Amino acid sequence: MESGLVIVDKPGGLTSHDVVSRLRRILRTRKVGHAGTLDPMATGVLVCGVGRGTKLLGHLALDTKAYTATIRLGASTTTDDAEGDVLATADAAGVTDEAIRAAMAGLTGAIEQVPSSVSAIKVDGRRAYALVRAGEQVALPARPVTVSAFDLIARRAAELDVAVECSSGTYVRALARDLGSALQVGGHLTALRRTRVGPFTLAHARTLPELEAQPGLQLGLDAAVDVAFPRRDLDAAQAVDISHGRPLPGVGVAGTYGVFAPDGRVLALVGERDGAARPVVVLAPAGT
Repeated sequence: MESGLVIVDKPGGLTSHDVVSRLRRILRTRKVGHAGTLDPMATGVLVCGVGRGTKLLGHLALDTKAYTATIRLGASTTTDDAEGDVLATADAAGVTDEAIRAAMAGLTGAIEQVPSSVSAIKVDGRRAYALVRAGEQVALPARPVTVSAFDLIARRAAELDVAVECSSGTYVRALARDLGSALQVGGHLTALRRTRVGPFTLAHARTLPELEAQPGLQLGLDAAVDVAFPRRDLDAAQAVDISHGRPLPGVGVAGTYGVFAPDGRVLALVGERDGAARPVVVLAPAGT
């Protein structure tokens, strides 16, 4: 199997690890991993690495994400979504669209967000969701996140279809909770679909049945690095140096970027420090 990335349109009901297990069977390789976990109830873009593509996962700039979601006003739950027990109910019929948009505006920008108690954040070495399922009370501290867009797309009585663009670490179910709280009627998430993570969108994604029918990568290693990172093309001598792990003269590119041989093959991810570009991950060592 070639190395690169598979962008999966994850179905509901599967964990991200379930998807990796399915891909290992479909692609007939054990070397598969994923970045940017999705909850079982969520669908949409899940970035998976195959072969040497797994080396990219920890370096991908997946710091911005986009979602479509459905929020139900009038009930708060223990998990801030439809899978939890209802804590309280209220009549949301009198809530106007104007009030909803005003409350959304108050949850947009740089905000302090308290993560959902069923998040994967660790508390004393244990996942918060595991503590909650064991019957323990979990109070997580607020942390800074950025919500660059929180828009009302459509409304059906107490059901709101929304679009969210946010930084990594933002919990859309917490936005649902906080929106309901701001409107004083409670609220929770009933559906979530990730439409983009970093540079990867649903246009890149394939469903598991599609992958089973036609196994393969959407992006080989060369194309994956070209899409996901800034690019620097090397001459033949520089290509030899980087393939042996030797530093190159810096060119002033910030962050991690990909370096490519004259024939278009990606050789490594590099980062600049003290005027030199040094390998972060060598993807095509000397002799390959």
